[in-house]
Amino acid sequence: MLKKLFFLLLLVGSGTRVLAQEETVYSVYFEFDKFNLDEKQGSNVVAFVKGIDTTRIETIQIFGYCDDRGKDSYNMKLSKNRANTIKTKLMSQGVKNKIIITIEGKGRIMLDEDMDNKSEARSKNRRVDVVVNFKPAPPPALEPGMYNAVKEKMIAGDRVYLEKILFEKGSSILTMSSRTELDKVAKILKKYKKLEFEIQGHICCTPTFQREAIDRGTRKRELSVNRAKSVFNYLKNKGIDVKRMTYKGYGNTKPLGKGPEYDRRVELVITKA
Repeated sequence: MLKKLFFLLLLVGSGTRVLAQEETVYSVYFEFDKFNLDEKQGSNVVAFVKGIDTTRIETIQIFGYCDDRGKDSYNMKLSKNRANTIKTKLMSQGVKNKIIITIEGKGRIMLDEDMDNKSEARSKNRRVDVVVNFKPAPPPALEPGMYNAVKEKMIAGDRVYLEKILFEKGSSILTMSSRTELDKVAKILKKYKKLEFEIQGHICCTPTFQREAIDRGTRKRELSVNRAKSVFNYLKNKGIDVKRMTYKGYGNTKPLGKGPEYDRRVELVITKA
């Protein structure tokens, strides 16, 4: 029966024992005086290999063993043959020879004289241990976050809430304080030239059925779009390449829940970093 192991990685394999966070041992058990794999053993080894993320394997060590019966020289040879059988099977499943750094027959494993169930112990000693060592796991993918300033290391989906870029009620005209703040934003954007982004305009205080508000300057229902466009044009005039920018109005569909003055806002959403 295959068991699924949970730690930093998921690994499937029968007879598998976890030794450490990044090392796993898989054991294959043999019949007395045999080193060939039967159909069930072969299927289990295949399932084990398929359950491994082979891109993360750093090294593999293979150790063969025998029970305590028979001569040392014979058991040493038998244990090595068992190890080589497993090596051949692993390679047939796509495991590269260069990462198999050890193939060793350990010979027989002696039993304690006072052991109760010697038959069971011997069956477990007729085995090969496959020790798989893994490269460190890659860091988990970052989730997009919300920030109040443009930063160097951002990812697609990050939102930059320009908290000081606010508007008067019904207006898409940038105030002097907003222009001063956008000067700072433009300076940072020039520094981090790989960032591409969407400028998102927002409004507040309209009925839920009325997504967009009227811009008192144009007398058209396009206020959130015009707010985004105002920021777009300002950054364009400050030397930000228009190929890095798009703009869009979202009306009242994304309130922050902090009060109407905060919803009359513009955000930058990173589309490429």
